[in-house]
Amino acid sequence: MKNVIEAVELTKQYGSIKAVNHVSFTVERGEIFGFLGPNGAGKTTTIRMLTGVVKPDFGTAYIKGYDIRREALKAKQLMGVLPEVANAYIDLTVWGNLMFLGELYGVPGTVRRERAETLLRKLDLYDRRGQVVRGLSKGLKQRLLLCMALINNPEILFLDEPTSGLDVQSARLIKEMLLELAHEDVAIFLTTHNMEEANQLCDRVAIINHGEIAAVNRPERLRATVGEVKWIELAFDRPVKAESLARLSSVVEVKRLGDKLRLRTKDPNELIFQIVEYAKANKLKFLTLNTLAPSLEEAFLEITK
Repeated sequence: MKNVIEAVELTKQYGSIKAVNHVSFTVERGEIFGFLGPNGAGKTTTIRMLTGVVKPDFGTAYIKGYDIRREALKAKQLMGVLPEVANAYIDLTVWGNLMFLGELYGVPGTVRRERAETLLRKLDLYDRRGQVVRGLSKGLKQRLLLCMALINNPEILFLDEPTSGLDVQSARLIKEMLLELAHEDVAIFLTTHNMEEANQLCDRVAIINHGEIAAVNRPERLRATVGEVKWIELAFDRPVKAESLARLSSVVEVKRLGDKLRLRTKDPNELIFQIVEYAKANKLKFLTLNTLAPSLEEAFLEITK
């Protein structure tokens, strides 16, 4: 089966607010599918309907062919879920949490222990397996929660903001794990506010706005909808005034970002020639000179504005 998630006209209303309005899409086996949207756009409500936490008012979803409304138990047995608000049992150890959850899923004891050890080693938690969860940092807890979501070896993984607020090391370990899982044909449904993360990880992304799907495509295709290269980013070996570069005829706008300058233009090629001449005339050396294609963040803002 190619499509392991199929949302069909999913709809949910709370009072007078239609949180999700006839949302449809598919997710393939081994695909990392990003689900992006502003706060209140319907992301969490959608993931709750897909995982059987709340029932849709209209429409349904199929998890490997199982209707989430009529065959929720069979569908849930195929899933691992890491919700936005989740916590481990703080008075149990790291190992105890995995053993307890594995038992709830019906994972046999030997398999449970082997899988727990593998997951803890991959996410650099094995040396902390005897530590009580109460004393763990947020990043370590989030790594543990991902281990818990994977203890039953799911075919489909739902993640709601898994790297939000984490330290660099924890976020990187989690992202590396997600790429490895996708390579092993696990389908991953990922909500995130981190546009760069979505751009790096996702095969396709859907953008939801006001409860409706505004776009579904590959990140590069979405970026291309914004237009061609508009910005040149540069840094010289010594500081220069932004005003002096603003006088170049091809420059529309200049922004300073830390030790770099970003120049907006309608003609990148001509501006590069002008920048090189400027550098020669002022005896400057380049530390960096890059053309910047439209980002996924710019595409997101354009689509949701």
